[in-house]
Amino acid sequence: MPKATETMPAVLSVKAALTASGAGDTVRIFQEKVPTAAAAAAVLGCDVAAITNSLVFEVGGAPLLILASGAAKVDTGLVSRQLGLGKVRRATAEFVVEHTGQEVGGVAPVGHPHKIRTILDDSLKRHPLLWAGAGDHNSMFSITYGELLRITAAEELRVR
Repeated sequence: MPKATETMPAVLSVKAALTASGAGDTVRIFQEKVPTAAAAAAVLGCDVAAITNSLVFEVGGAPLLILASGAAKVDTGLVSRQLGLGKVRRATAEFVVEHTGQEVGGVAPVGHPHKIRTILDDSLKRHPLLWAGAGDHNSMFSITYGELLRITAAEELRVR
């Protein structure tokens, strides 16, 4: 388990993106892995619905990042219809790493090599504090819905 001073490059990219956006570095590194919303909620002692899953999908060869509540199952057909897109498919692990620089289970909403079109699940606004992956399986950061919307320049959407 890396110490705070030995964080992985993906976590450092997330920390840099957070501070550059003015959101502040709220990254916490845990001894245990938190690769799922349920695992993260258990470690953080919060509602699983307040965990923001960063889910990468593929649409015609391009990535689409959906920031969804840990309690939500994304309805890709609904997302496709609302955005006027073609088929929205779950990306492969290789596609995720290629476009985010981060592994599935640790993908953050920020800190990617290039801007990715991002959708923010509007059900997350019910929570005063959200938690999102910070680039690896052992880290998370806290943020408000408004700040997450601002720093990701996401489109608000109902995803389920």
